[in-house]
Amino acid sequence: MTIRHTLNNLKSRTGAQRCLKTAWSALKVLPLGAGLMAAQPASAEEGTATADLPRVLILATGGTIAGKADPRSAIGYDAGSATGQQLVEAVPGVDRLARLQVEQISNIPSQDMNHKVWFRLVDRINAAFAHHEADAVVITHGTDTMEETAFFLDTVLHHEQPVVMTGSMRPGSAISADGPANIYEAVKVAAHPQSRGRGVLVVLNDTIHAAHWVSKADTTALQTFVSRNAGPVGIVDPAAVRFYGPARARLALPLSAGTELPPVDVIYAHADMDGRQIDEAIRAGVKGLVIAGMGDGNVSAPAMQALDRAVKAGLVVVRSSHVGDGFVNRNVEVDDDAHHFVASYDLNPQKARLLLQILLAGGVQDVAAVQQAFAFGY
Repeated sequence: MTIRHTLNNLKSRTGAQRCLKTAWSALKVLPLGAGLMAAQPASAEEGTATADLPRVLILATGGTIAGKADPRSAIGYDAGSATGQQLVEAVPGVDRLARLQVEQISNIPSQDMNHKVWFRLVDRINAAFAHHEADAVVITHGTDTMEETAFFLDTVLHHEQPVVMTGSMRPGSAISADGPANIYEAVKVAAHPQSRGRGVLVVLNDTIHAAHWVSKADTTALQTFVSRNAGPVGIVDPAAVRFYGPARARLALPLSAGTELPPVDVIYAHADMDGRQIDEAIRAGVKGLVIAGMGDGNVSAPAMQALDRAVKAGLVVVRSSHVGDGFVNRNVEVDDDAHHFVASYDLNPQKARLLLQILLAGGVQDVAAVQQAFAFGY
């Protein structure tokens, strides 16, 4: 089923949002959890036969967690210097949680993360689950773009089996490196039966986040990841995994590996903004624009005029916000119906860009259908 067919199968209803189609139950989504999740013991305790342990495939991509110190400063390091196998070998006791297989997908800083690596991950995860090679997957990744990779995978992967991402804020050579503990806890979450059906999870600093909400909020602090507008979905420590509630319904959009992601630019709004960047993006031939707007996704009058030119040129325009918390709602200060804009709701600019790329890659350009996907679940 294509993305276009997935969205076309939705039923329509009338209401306050005049031009939007809703009826979420017709979307292809993964099953919800059964209810409030109580604390449970680890899936593999000491003494359990190795053959009974779940199989966890660890896919390494690089990042700070694979970094090594560099003498350029007291905290300098080079990301992507250690292999995935070396990372796992440095985690005491992780082999008692699961039967582990480690593969190197890439070894790059996460600021260099790209769609080619994403599709390699998609291919490998799909194959691992289709061929019953693994019961769960853990991905080690840099933190700069972890939320984008997590969101992309969460949207295009449609498996019940857990996929858990982790990384670190300190390289392995640092004092009190956080990587080993994060890998241990990521494997623990991946091996836990209550992690099934929850999509892609992000585990760092004893906290479990869902891909839809997770965001990096501090440049260097260990507690950098937060889940804006929702909060974490659970916690983990060496003793237990605890989820706070059932799984959230997820928008699952089919996308074949190797599909070209159309160019979509993010433009940061600010005081005294003109339309130059927007007009330049139109001339460059991008297929969509995401505005990292002020407040509730707002831009200046000159920028608004440029966005109207973008719509007339055939671009899909999504209004998001660089504020951090809160929703960008339709038809507040901006008449989205009149301008034919899309409101991002709770997606930040970088995730809004990815969702728009996935939709455009699937042939979905109708503004109402795009808005329907952004509003899924609300």
